[in-house]
Amino acid sequence: MPTDAALNLRTDLFLDGAFVPSASGKRFPTVNPATGETLAEVAEAGPEDLDRAVAAARRAFSAGPWAEMKPRQRGKILMRAAERLQSRAEELGRVETLDNGKPIFESAKIDMPAAAECLSYFGESADKLYGETHMGRPDAMLLTLREPIGVVGAITPWNFPLLQAMWKIAPALALGNAVILKPASVTPLTALLFAELLAEAGLPPGAFQVLPGPGAVLGQAMAEHPGIDKISFTGETETGKSILRAAAGTVKRVSMELGGKSPNVVFADADLEAAARGAINAIFYGKGELCSAGSRLLVEASVHDALMEKVVARAQRMAPADPLDPKTRLGSLVSEKQRDVVARYVESGQREGAKLVAGGKRASVAGKGAFFEATVFDRVTPEMTIARDEIFGPVLSTLTFRDEADAVAVGNSTIYGLAAAVWSTDVKKALRTARALQAGTVWINTYNLYDPALPFGGYKQSGFGRERGRYALEEYTQVKSIWVDLT
Repeated sequence: MPTDAALNLRTDLFLDGAFVPSASGKRFPTVNPATGETLAEVAEAGPEDLDRAVAAARRAFSAGPWAEMKPRQRGKILMRAAERLQSRAEELGRVETLDNGKPIFESAKIDMPAAAECLSYFGESADKLYGETHMGRPDAMLLTLREPIGVVGAITPWNFPLLQAMWKIAPALALGNAVILKPASVTPLTALLFAELLAEAGLPPGAFQVLPGPGAVLGQAMAEHPGIDKISFTGETETGKSILRAAAGTVKRVSMELGGKSPNVVFADADLEAAARGAINAIFYGKGELCSAGSRLLVEASVHDALMEKVVARAQRMAPADPLDPKTRLGSLVSEKQRDVVARYVESGQREGAKLVAGGKRASVAGKGAFFEATVFDRVTPEMTIARDEIFGPVLSTLTFRDEADAVAVGNSTIYGLAAAVWSTDVKKALRTARALQAGTVWINTYNLYDPALPFGGYKQSGFGRERGRYALEEYTQVKSIWVDLT
């Protein structure tokens, strides 16, 4: 196992432009879930550290080089940082794989380049935010301006530790806000490395800070803190509700990207080979630890057997393996705790009458790790627990439908509405179904593709607000009206 020095890890808080110990001196372990071995002991931030970070962020936002910087200068810093991130994608990808358990192919070849692309996109957008002029009165000129909100608290999940943080960091910084990031406690390492990279690119002290620590304490304190103007949260729905309650005391802005139970709808006229590949990618990419995972496969009854034969065969070939092997496509779950959660859901599915047709067991590599087999259930009905709850693991629930109307009804029979997909060669039917599904993102004849210009967010209890694209620029600004009297 590499040492901290071999990995070049930073394990203190990043506060006001420097790496410093926490005020309490407390530290907590972050573990490689593929081996169970401790990677590092990370500084644990507490309320006193949060107060210091808020004060530094407020200074950066209100005075000094960050506050005085022209938008184009901010953008250049972010684009320099994007170039550095891209050049170090292999290094940061390795750290993310060790911390999270995902395959190195995903972290180094997909996640890090996508994070760099997002940073570059918003760097280029920094000077492209416009107000409006309203000419409806002869006696006045009416203007609107979009201004940064102030201090943003970003609370991010463990499944895509740096990429999903970038969806918040990049637009917020591009617009001149100051950001305090609380990464997930189980995967804090790439956030700390990225802080160093941003500083190297020229970001002034206080504009970006990283405070690792327990969500129940630190996340709650961020939501309650009067010095934080906005919370952007990605995570589990029940946690999001507690953040909302905590933020209500200061009436701060909040945006949330929460859970999902996304339907992947396959019609009888679909290309079944492509749909089978898509179904596997939809649920097993990222080990199923995706809020947008296609965890419900909805199949038109007449092609059920033909499609399931292809899906099961592919799932059975997806053996858990060493995440550092470039050929691996199914890594370790993020922790033993999460593997236990997945195992309980598998037991629930069997108990409630679903048919287990692939996987379903804990696994190990060289006798170690929080691995779980690629798992497929058939004969699932909408009322079953595995069809309703977000499992956040490599477990696919297969349901059937009769026709287009039934597909939509089953697809929408959930409290969530984050993502969905439709597979059909009938363009009109595919578009009708896409419009009828209650989801923030709908793919047609594909799954899990993203672009920094395309907004991402949910309907219903999958949250509110949007990340990426021009919609994200609106999330991190507020509108000011100006009346100029001409009489």
